[in-house]
Amino acid sequence: MERAEMQCYLDNLLEVGRFRDYCPNGLQVEGRAEIRQVVCGVTASQALLDAAVARKADAVLVHHGYFWRGEDGCITGLRRKRLGTLLGNDMNLFAYHLPLDAHPELGNNAQLGRLMGWVPEGRFAEQDMGWVGRLSQPTRGELLARQLAARLGREPLLLGEPAHAISRIAWCTGGAQGYFEQAIACGVDCFVSGEASEQTTHLARESGVTFLAVGHHASERYGVQALGAHLAERYGLEVSFVDVDNPV
Repeated sequence: MERAEMQCYLDNLLEVGRFRDYCPNGLQVEGRAEIRQVVCGVTASQALLDAAVARKADAVLVHHGYFWRGEDGCITGLRRKRLGTLLGNDMNLFAYHLPLDAHPELGNNAQLGRLMGWVPEGRFAEQDMGWVGRLSQPTRGELLARQLAARLGREPLLLGEPAHAISRIAWCTGGAQGYFEQAIACGVDCFVSGEASEQTTHLARESGVTFLAVGHHASERYGVQALGAHLAERYGLEVSFVDVDNPV
């Protein structure tokens, strides 16, 4: 597959033009023109790049790439090493942040809901990032936390009453704890995200809505895997997912 074709296809599929993001989406670092082997991962860390080199990848596809707003733009230290690895091995880097969170089928939120068997009923928050739905069967907060731990391989942080009954649920992967108040306004019993902040505890206690922080990395492993599998099926590419574990 030609690099330009892959860039055009992914940009259109994920509708990158409609998102206000904190980083560029799409091809962030240009490598060789022909792509056969793709390595997917959550974040373009040095460990992921090294794994891609070992697999002789032509492209790396991630959710968290580079060039974040407000970052130091100097190519020194760790940034120099990462970019040097990509350029020195003629590897492309594709990164899709908010577009990959929001996609209705391949996105992180869609995939987390599918993994957990949640029934989506609507969207909320800025750029329709958050999802609202219901559980296939009502449960209690502590039991939902156990289900998430079993599926994601990470013990969640439960804020609120463990025995609280949960039927309606909202979720948004990654660092979406700032959407908690909007989720509460949707009339849900629980909000699931990747991270919690200091004020999240007080909102959970005072609203009576359970909050579950399941891990930023753990909640965002699935969108990029689904996107990679889609590329493999459509274009016959060799795609592998490398999970560089992150406890956050």
